[in-house]
Amino acid sequence: MYRIVGEKQSQLEAKKSRFLGFCFYVESVEQVKEILASFEGKYKGAVHTVYAYRLREEGVLREKFDNDREPVGSAGPPLLSLLKNKNVMNCLLVVVRYFGGTLLGVGGLVRAYTGAGQITLEENLCLLEQKKEN
Repeated sequence: MYRIVGEKQSQLEAKKSRFLGFCFYVESVEQVKEILASFEGKYKGAVHTVYAYRLREEGVLREKFDNDREPVGSAGPPLLSLLKNKNVMNCLLVVVRYFGGTLLGVGGLVRAYTGAGQITLEENLCLLEQKKEN
């Protein structure tokens, strides 16, 4: 299992659109809401703030994503899939998009959001060692 150990920002460009990636270690849905609220108005000119999170709270797995008006399936689901495929828990993954003037299409958006999320996770993850029971 992997865990977030840093909070470095990453960046990806696709057809002049910029995608800024962020990830945070979170332990509750309330903490997720607070972090997302801190993004409001912070990135002037950004057109979309997409996110996905995955955490265990009080023994219950909580997973959610938001496309922020991007086409269905093009932004939030790819981020959540990254978290699941990499077995990352207690993580909020956020990607902020600045539109560059060229439409990317659903496939282009999936690649861009996945790429931004991938780079962000790679720069901020640490493998947790599994304790062996005797």
